[in-house]
Amino acid sequence: MSTQRQQKFSRLIQKELGAIFQQDVKSIFGGAFITVSGVNMSPDLGIATVYLSLTLSKKPQLVLESIKDQSRQIRQQLGTKIRNQVRIVPQLRFFLDETLLEAEKMDQLLNSLNIPPPDPNGE
Repeated sequence: MSTQRQQKFSRLIQKELGAIFQQDVKSIFGGAFITVSGVNMSPDLGIATVYLSLTLSKKPQLVLESIKDQSRQIRQQLGTKIRNQVRIVPQLRFFLDETLLEAEKMDQLLNSLNIPPPDPNGE
């Protein structure tokens, strides 16, 4: 369970990283539409685990690697945005959010089921 402080900090990081990806570094990652779908904070608020959803990208794994390579610059930009609100800018760990992929797989699985229609006689 995360504390109220962790949740508040997570929301702040998510909002500011979203702005960074949408405005500041949009052109760097090949025009991929990057959405920050969630942030989990460590108990000491020193590490932020960031989950990204990448759309309009043919190779999301390569975009993720590029983001990881540029994490230092992203952290610096984050620091300039939140420096008056926090003591320490957390280290950023980026991961792909595969929720949409899992949902698509479930939809395909459900659509592939062969369920016979109900018997009109009730038998």
